[in-house]
Amino acid sequence: MNINVLVAEEKYNKLIAALRAMGRVVVAFSGGVDSTFLLYAAKQAVGARALAVTSRSGVVPRRDLDEGALFCERQGIRHEYLDFDELAVPGFAENPPDRCYICKKTLFTKLLVVAAREQAVLCEGSNMDDLGDYRPGLRALQELAVRSPLKEAGLTKAEIRYLSKKFDLPTWSKPASACLASRFAYGEIITAAKMQAVDEAEQLLFELGFTQFRVRVHGEEKRGLLARIEVLQEELAKALEPEVRQEIITKFKAFGFTYITLDLLGYRTGSMNEVLKI
Repeated sequence: MNINVLVAEEKYNKLIAALRAMGRVVVAFSGGVDSTFLLYAAKQAVGARALAVTSRSGVVPRRDLDEGALFCERQGIRHEYLDFDELAVPGFAENPPDRCYICKKTLFTKLLVVAAREQAVLCEGSNMDDLGDYRPGLRALQELAVRSPLKEAGLTKAEIRYLSKKFDLPTWSKPASACLASRFAYGEIITAAKMQAVDEAEQLLFELGFTQFRVRVHGEEKRGLLARIEVLQEELAKALEPEVRQEIITKFKAFGFTYITLDLLGYRTGSMNEVLKI
């Protein structure tokens, strides 16, 4: 990690001071790198006055839910679930380019109710690197006045990973994650069955040893779903090894995919945004 250690630690101290000043904190906790680090910092800052709330819904990979629950248990952090059906939110399933705004506006409105009950400040885990991509969900957070302490402290992803490793957090080297809805081409209908297929397909890639990946989905069930697999460029050859290739084909077919493709550009964040004029 090419970072200035002293600067990273100064930012962490700034983060702790900001969280401590809040008094009571509710963290929107997904189990990913950023929210895990934020939750850890909140625990250090305010102790038992920190509460983790996880959205239990179809867009959250099962692996993230399980790992998040284990982290809270081991850290002794209060942890609640908020059952949330994003498919019931008007406009979400149609998957417009501002889908993330629609979802986050509804979800965080519900999380604010939890924060009010706790007489706490609602926080989420966006960092400085999130400002460099098309992220309409950030607008919802601004409108609702949800705090983003990592961003406020100026922390980057690399700094968060460094500090996470320093504090022996299990997520320090965890691959970047995102909600399953981000796997679908804009304008294509999102269904529970499609999200389950993606979750199962990505779990398989994890079990096969790929370190960073996405399964992007194009098309509709009746015409045949197409899976576009993104893995790191240095792992493209691994995907084509005969035994690995055959297992991917067999399992992906069982998950509901008619066509299975490997993206030669490899893994990159926000590839569905490449068609947008932004």
